[in-house]
Parts: sequence; structure tokens; C-alpha cells
Amino acid sequence: MTQAVVLFGSPGSGKGTQANLLRNCLKVPHISTGDMLREHIREGNALGVRVAATMQTGALVRDEVVDQLVERRLAEPDAQAGFILDGYPRTREQAEHLCGWLDSRGIRELVIHLIVDYNIIVTRLTGRRQCPRCGTLYNIVSNPPRVEGVCDLDGQALVIRDDDRESVIRQRLAEYESQSRPLIEFFREHGRRLVEIDASDQTPEALSTQVCRTIVGQASGPVPAQR
Repeated sequence: MTQAVVLFGSPGSGKGTQANLLRNCLKVPHISTGDMLREHIREGNALGVRVAATMQTGALVRDEVVDQLVERRLAEPDAQAGFILDGYPRTREQAEHLCGWLDSRGIRELVIHLIVDYNIIVTRLTGRRQCPRCGTLYNIVSNPPRVEGVCDLDGQALVIRDDDRESVIRQRLAEYESQSRPLIEFFREHGRRLVEIDASDQTPEALSTQVCRTIVGQASGPVPAQR
């Protein structure tokens, strides 16, 4: 059976960190729409040029663009046994597209909703730094590099992503509240399997253990929302 996990939550809820940790639990690829879009921007190709300005303002990239990126990625050989989706879907149209794609292939996904307090999210994101070469994320408060401002893995100077600047963060959170958060009700209304987990205070490793146990021990039928 294909193991399909959708990590859901606001920007800064820890989806990317958890997806990376969960790869060790599930042995399936982590698929991040944000990472894919940023890679196109770094390459400077036509798609990257089109989406760069949109992402820098905190707005969402058009649904059809993201849908096509995800479909192409899910068709690759390493995703046939399963995958962890991070940052997708973010709108109702994307959710409908994904559910239709999954249903047509007999794949039953599990949605993991990571819940984090708004003020904690702002603190996390304004303190976040990323290696421009390997993509490793750090936080100057909760997960600093061994040497200030330098990646532990390859020695590159860390940067603040354009979409992690405070004005952009607040725009991203506003977009999430207006478009993405209602998807929780969409998943519930359509009988999709959904588990909610409080991700405010646990360490990433402890949270990963809880999430992994939830996924592995899931029931065969719809999973009730829980915290």
C-alpha cells in the first residue's frame, strides 16, 4: 500500500523539519512545494522568474502551477511506494485536485495537522536561517548552528529567506488563515483521515516520534481529529 502523508499547518509550524525527520520513519521521499519553487528561482528558469515576485510578497503561487509541479514529482519512481507532502495543498482547488488524483489511484492519505500558537510561529520564522547550498534550516534561538551564521554541514554563510522577513511572514499567515486553514474543514467534510497534534512545545525529535507512531499505528478507517 502506498504510504501518503500530508503534513499540514501554518508557515513555521515545523512541517519541513518533521518531513525530513519522518523520512527515517517511513522510508519515503519528502516533497516540498516551497523547495521545488525555490529551486526554480535559483536556476533562473522561466518558471522561477514567474513565481519569484509572488513568493517574495508572501502571496500564493497559482494553483495550476503548483498542481502540475506536484503531479510531475509524484510520478517519479521514488514516490511510488509513498511520499510526504509538505506545503501542499494550500487552497481548496489544490485539495480537490490532490484528492481526485489520490482517489483515482486508490491511495488513502493521512493528513497530519501541526498546531502551533501564532506568537510562537512569528518568533520561529523571524529567527530562521537557511543554508543557500544544502537547504539546511536553523533557528538562532532554538536550533542555532555551531558557529554563528555558518552552516554546520558545508560552511556556507546562512541567509534569511525573503519569505521569512517579518512583513512577509504576516502576509503569509494572513494567506494561511484565509485560504489554507479552511482546508481542515474540507478534509473533515470529505471524510479524509485527519489527526491534529499540538506542535508548540515539543522538541522536533519528540514531536517526530509522536507523529511517526501516529502514522504507523493508524486505524484502517477514518481517524478522528485529536490533540
